[in-house]
Amino acid sequence: MSKETKLRTQVLSTRSVPPCESLDFWHDAVLATLVGMEIATDGRTYDAAMRTDHLGGLQITTVECDPGRAHRSPRFIARGDGRDVFVALQSTGRARVEQDGRTTVLRAGDIGFFETIRPFRTTFPERFQLKIFAVPRALLGRSEADLRQLTARAVRPSGGLPALLTPLLERLAETSEAYATPVAERLAEGVIDLMAATAADQLGKDPAVLPGADRVLLLRIKTFIRWHLSDSGLTPQAIADAHSISVRYLHRLFKAEGTSVGQWVRELRLHECRRELAVRPPKSVSLGQVARRWGFTSPARFSRAFRRSYGLSPTDWLDRERAVRAAGEMPC
Repeated sequence: MSKETKLRTQVLSTRSVPPCESLDFWHDAVLATLVGMEIATDGRTYDAAMRTDHLGGLQITTVECDPGRAHRSPRFIARGDGRDVFVALQSTGRARVEQDGRTTVLRAGDIGFFETIRPFRTTFPERFQLKIFAVPRALLGRSEADLRQLTARAVRPSGGLPALLTPLLERLAETSEAYATPVAERLAEGVIDLMAATAADQLGKDPAVLPGADRVLLLRIKTFIRWHLSDSGLTPQAIADAHSISVRYLHRLFKAEGTSVGQWVRELRLHECRRELAVRPPKSVSLGQVARRWGFTSPARFSRAFRRSYGLSPTDWLDRERAVRAAGEMPC
């Protein structure tokens, strides 16, 4: 793990304090990391741990806890800490969820939406693991009325978008600390897009433009490409093979969006190269190192692709960017 990801990741455990202080410790940890809640358990001690990471616009918190009950009550909401919507994946165990006049049970593999500006209750009858994705409300693109219809409903991974979203959330939470910031931000964007599409699907919004089978497959392929962007062997044939489709069908999916698979991969790689070069200190890394890190097989190929897309060489572009930045930082 890099120094950057170590700073991004936080781990908290009740085992770090005496057993008699465990429940108070957990109350404080949940308040500081997620939102304020009343937490109750049948025993006098509580065994729980959480790991939190930040990827772009996402906060990902994995909690593993003893059985218990949590209540997001009005007195906690009045504190004003409900800025996000929680998209929660039940990894193990079960949860009984109550919000907005509905009750449901989340089982392993199910996804639930929690609105943090309104009360909710959860009951966990057995030890459980929950992966909580805190998403800024605006990024889901749903009104308050829509969000009221999403809460306390179990989104089952039996098919369609949920079948794609569930394993993606599981993997992202388990490997979140492995990604440097540029990769993490790009992954977060794709995951939030898929969450928003799943929310729209659950609500039955805009049936004419909702993802069908081809759209779901294309979302899966684009997510796969983002995960493997640094692999120089990410060819159309490799992508098609990974999804058990023909190369011809793969090209047809991207053609429907007015692009090609090769162009989409190339533009994504160039975007990541530009992003990394822009934030690196001068002379801290070579163009060739950045190009190879994002899947270009040689600096020459990278330079040609860059010039075709942006009209100037990577060196000239970087010089211009640094000059503009320096001018903006000069005192008036």
